[in-house]
Amino acid sequence: MREADTGRHRLGGQSGKTDRQNHNMSGLKYHMSLPVSVGVLLVGLPYSISLATQWIYGWPNKPGYKKYIEALKPRRIYCLTKAVLETLKYLQYGRLYFQWKSWYKNDENRKHYEKGIKFGRRSNKLDLYHPPNVGMSKDVPAPLVVFVYGGAWGSGDRSIYCLLARQMAEELSATVICPDYFTYPKGNVLGMVQDIADCLVWAQESGEKFNFDKDNIVLIGHSAGAHLCALTTLFLIDAREELFIEASKLRDISLAIRGVIGLSGVYNIMDHYEHEQKRAVEYVSTMHKAMNGVENFPYYSPTHLLKTLSQDKLNRVPPFVLLHGTNDIIVPFESSIKLSELLTTLSIKVSLHLLPRVDHTEIVTDLMVSDRRFYHCIYSCIKHEYRKLLGTC
Repeated sequence: MREADTGRHRLGGQSGKTDRQNHNMSGLKYHMSLPVSVGVLLVGLPYSISLATQWIYGWPNKPGYKKYIEALKPRRIYCLTKAVLETLKYLQYGRLYFQWKSWYKNDENRKHYEKGIKFGRRSNKLDLYHPPNVGMSKDVPAPLVVFVYGGAWGSGDRSIYCLLARQMAEELSATVICPDYFTYPKGNVLGMVQDIADCLVWAQESGEKFNFDKDNIVLIGHSAGAHLCALTTLFLIDAREELFIEASKLRDISLAIRGVIGLSGVYNIMDHYEHEQKRAVEYVSTMHKAMNGVENFPYYSPTHLLKTLSQDKLNRVPPFVLLHGTNDIIVPFESSIKLSELLTTLSIKVSLHLLPRVDHTEIVTDLMVSDRRFYHCIYSCIKHEYRKLLGTC
């Protein structure tokens, strides 16, 4: 009996020792796995995200191996990772995505608009949305709104903005045109300006056919689209030869533009490039590529171009309306403030609206459906200023 008890005691002691060893091993593994997990989270993940982004969209513009040294700098890694993760918020627009996809594909909605009309030297296409009183008296043609979408000069499609154009036609009682244009890498900024100008040429030639007033045009653009609206207007007034449009047509179009409404626009390319540098996205962004390099930034900046115009041409610059959200981290609202201040200095009419809590995306997506949070707030500003531009307020 004693031997059996002794055996059980020894066995129990060995078992206890094994349990303690297993417990110590699991504790050691836990203490080892914690630093590894933290390292993966704070180092591995940011480096993987930022390097993959730079591999896909472009390495720093440095010679030889220096571009990889620049790409691996900790500040660039973490700032770029933050910028990439910020794009995840676009997932919230999933429902809106299916709404516009479904609306645009539904043939029953074709009564509201003309789809895929070709225009211009590159055979781009535009969609034309009818005002709510279409089919009524044709004695008074509707004013025309040309909406130019954004997309960092490198993306975008007219179909994405079908709901916005439809709502805008209703809210403004206007014919609304939404044209495509050749984005980078298919085209550079000069080509984009030519495409927008070609759209306006088409409008001058097609007003009677579609019953809109070709001499009452308001340009509305978002982000890069706001930049293109402003730049195209100034190129037309300056009668730039690189537009390759007859002088008489340039004059007629520039006289027909009653105003430019910019939503969260970029108006000084160098300023925006410096903002991109702070976010470490300047090399993955398409902006400097679309502008054909940093040396062309002043040439394609509306703020710079305004300073070069003669007084006679400044007198022909139409009024500007600038809307910008205070929560915009993509294009800081200082962009609109600075343009407003410059226009005021040059005695050009300008209205500035800074919209609290609105970000860069909401200022355009919330114009698509009436139940969006800022729909009525933004349209209230646009409608009031639009009437002033047309002289009906």
